[in-house]
Amino acid sequence: MARVHDAVGTTAWRAHRMSTNIPRSLFDHFVVIEDIRDEKKRRHLLIDMLVIAITAVICGADGWTQVAAFGKAKEAWFRQFLQLPNGIPSHDTFGRVFSVLSPEVFEARFREWVASVREVCGEDIVAIDGKSLRRSHCRKKGLGPLHMVSAWSVANGLVLAQQATEAKSNEITAIPEVLALLELKGCIVTIDAMGCQKAIAKDIVVQGGDYVLALKGNQSTLAQAVEELFIDADAIDYAGWPMDSYETIDRGHGRVETRRYFTLTAVDKIPQAADWEKRNMVGMVQSERQVNDKTTAETRFFIGSIGGDAQRFGWAVRNHWGIENGVHWCLDIAFREDESRVRDRQAANNLAVMRHIALNLLKKDTTVKGGIKTKRLVAGLDEDYLANLLFEQGA
Repeated sequence: MARVHDAVGTTAWRAHRMSTNIPRSLFDHFVVIEDIRDEKKRRHLLIDMLVIAITAVICGADGWTQVAAFGKAKEAWFRQFLQLPNGIPSHDTFGRVFSVLSPEVFEARFREWVASVREVCGEDIVAIDGKSLRRSHCRKKGLGPLHMVSAWSVANGLVLAQQATEAKSNEITAIPEVLALLELKGCIVTIDAMGCQKAIAKDIVVQGGDYVLALKGNQSTLAQAVEELFIDADAIDYAGWPMDSYETIDRGHGRVETRRYFTLTAVDKIPQAADWEKRNMVGMVQSERQVNDKTTAETRFFIGSIGGDAQRFGWAVRNHWGIENGVHWCLDIAFREDESRVRDRQAANNLAVMRHIALNLLKKDTTVKGGIKTKRLVAGLDEDYLANLLFEQGA
């Protein structure tokens, strides 16, 4: 259970914020985190360290040495709204504090902030997927890379929640924990084959959502049955079968990608699907990619609860990859997450949450044209833009 400050600590921060004429921001959600350090030994306020670290990550910092260096370079700017009773903490202090700060508490405040800025915009796709932080392993402690399972709102372009695991194989246990943190009413949840489990489908439906789950090795019997159903229906050109289809063609950069989406609602013909909550369709996607004279093809199968509209099915499947392009790719390329050498588990987890905070803020911003790397650079150079991210986008 998340522990928080008493009202005195929270009131002190808000009084200080008002006295410095700084508007409400995302940091109002983090000030309630309890500082569990020995009060007699504290030289720096926890909220000050949180503000400096999150801001530094937005502007390009990838570790505690860079966070401390950024804080010292921007000390005069930070003093406009932080108390900093003993100046900027050292990189060792940042490392120690974030190694004892509870990731569960930090993530809870992160979700609270996201809920305050998330907009209701009709039916939303919530994509669930995992990503390993490759260099976060620690051989001395016998720990493999930290693996983060994240939830991504396609309509809002926001990371909604995350859950850390010790290995990719643990996604099956992490996914229900992530789902339990989310408001899913009116959403379609998409998950790759790792999360294609009856219990996960039931959790989604119980929380008011629908699902489209990819079928593969971990549901090989069901996947084979769905494939055979489509083979039987295709053999008679789908005559008499409740089928719908939809096709998209994308061209660009010398390539042509054709995707054909098929749905069948004759799920009762698949005995293996009987125990899946609210299942009412199975889907097939045939993808063909042509680059110059080379053509590659792939066929994938799905089970879902969204009905037989093939266009809706295609919309859900295509948008699932938003978490790959909008989150994982950005974290790898713009934040160099895979190169992070922070190996303390709690510190690495907390730093991952800060990257998600930074990513959400930068994606929400529309005032600077360019990608995430460009926006991080501008934020580090332009204090007005940085203040806009923190106190306007983050409010």
